[in-house]
Amino acid sequence: MKVVVTGVAGFIGMHCAERLLARGDHVVGIDNLSPYYSVQLKRDRLARLDRANFKFYEQDIANAAAVERTFASERPEAVLHLAAQAGVRYSLENPSSYIQTNLVGFASVLDACRAYPPRHLVFASSSSVYGNNTKLPWSETDNVDHPISLYAATKKSNELTAHAYSHLFGLQATGLRYFTVYGPWGRPDMSAFLFARAIVEGKPIQVFNHGDMQRDFTYIDDIVEGTIRVLDKPSPYAIYNIGNHSPVRLLDYVALLERALGRKAQLEMKPMQPGDVKATYADTSALQRAVGFAPSMPLQSGLQHFADWFRSYHRIG
Repeated sequence: MKVVVTGVAGFIGMHCAERLLARGDHVVGIDNLSPYYSVQLKRDRLARLDRANFKFYEQDIANAAAVERTFASERPEAVLHLAAQAGVRYSLENPSSYIQTNLVGFASVLDACRAYPPRHLVFASSSSVYGNNTKLPWSETDNVDHPISLYAATKKSNELTAHAYSHLFGLQATGLRYFTVYGPWGRPDMSAFLFARAIVEGKPIQVFNHGDMQRDFTYIDDIVEGTIRVLDKPSPYAIYNIGNHSPVRLLDYVALLERALGRKAQLEMKPMQPGDVKATYADTSALQRAVGFAPSMPLQSGLQHFADWFRSYHRIG
């Protein structure tokens, strides 16, 4: 199968592409190598994909003509759309980048799929769409009409736009609401990376809401397994949570990371940040019913894998 993977130099994109290549699929990767975080990290991820059944286009998905040319040339059988401007807090600083990439860019991908229909489009949504929903765990049937960050609003918009294209043009499309993904090769703006760097450099960790937070941390291998299973099973339109369905207190998370790194953290207690939420918790029963899988990697094991990679990548003794 030939699969277009957008955001292929990203955290989830690289891992999914690796899995697809390993099983013999042909992967056409698209990424603009945005400087939002280390371009070198993205190039290092791409180096892991360097094999005969991989082709890479350095391309901005907001460039609709370029995306359509790629689809016209490659004629993918499936599309895994993971490219996005990520991060809740950064959306307060640079909102236009979210509009350009997450809205304009997604429209480019949808139009290319309309012109050259794949058997399935799977796209990344986010647990952020649930906002301050106080009913836990969060279910796909919950109302998500009140996002509290621009990032969340763009992801909710993606779900709605994909539904319209599915209804109007018969596009088989599935959105995946990812819950706090972590693991080797992770993003430097995510907590595991930020906290690990601070711990090894002897700098304080900023702990928001004075530590009174919970997150449904989901290991990257579980994310990849769920994503590929969904990609292989087209449906007219669906939305699924992908989370570990086991929320962990933030201070317990820090303690596990300390143990994995063998070093103590300095904690700097801070108030809640705008656009952030107190707790995330995924109901994964719909995913389980659809593809027979739900994430389950224990956080302690997953953080140890991450810490081992972090030390190796940064050459820390």
